[in-house]
Amino acid sequence: MKTEKSTNFQVAKLGKAVGLHGEMKLHLKSDFPEQFKPGACFDSKRGELEIETYNSERDLVKFKGYNSAEEAKRLTNLDLFTSEEKTRQDIKLEEGQYFWFDIVGSSVYEGDLLLGKVLEVERLGATDYLKLETDEKLVSKKMPNSFLIPYLDNFVLDVDTKTKIIRVQGGFDILEAS
Repeated sequence: MKTEKSTNFQVAKLGKAVGLHGEMKLHLKSDFPEQFKPGACFDSKRGELEIETYNSERDLVKFKGYNSAEEAKRLTNLDLFTSEEKTRQDIKLEEGQYFWFDIVGSSVYEGDLLLGKVLEVERLGATDYLKLETDEKLVSKKMPNSFLIPYLDNFVLDVDTKTKIIRVQGGFDILEAS
């Protein structure tokens, strides 16, 4: 079943073909490697691809119908996508964990001050950052149009995905220093 394009997001990128039987290097763009299991399907520019085997220790994947290095080379550099619906169905979160797509679009407050809205979540090194589009009232006071807040406990106090509100501390200081 195809999903709406607007709800799809990237979960991996395929690297080079490795070996003689169609295995490929898999570059994860997801915190959930468990979704890459035999039988799992992902959308790509070449259509839907179904995983035949996945070696999590070496990050190697093989897709059904791609049985040689030559066939696998045609998939090099393809992005793999899945949907929010499929992700919610396949991945079980622990308390305090959130899907990035649930955080994007949230309003970020420090006390009563609206700092802005989350445009995306970026991973830089081992740390995730909330990339905010600064609220217009602050931009009119010569603040930057966007800035990053580390997604760490000492900055992010509360996340409410139902109301799409995130409460932070120290975010205004980061904005002023940006």
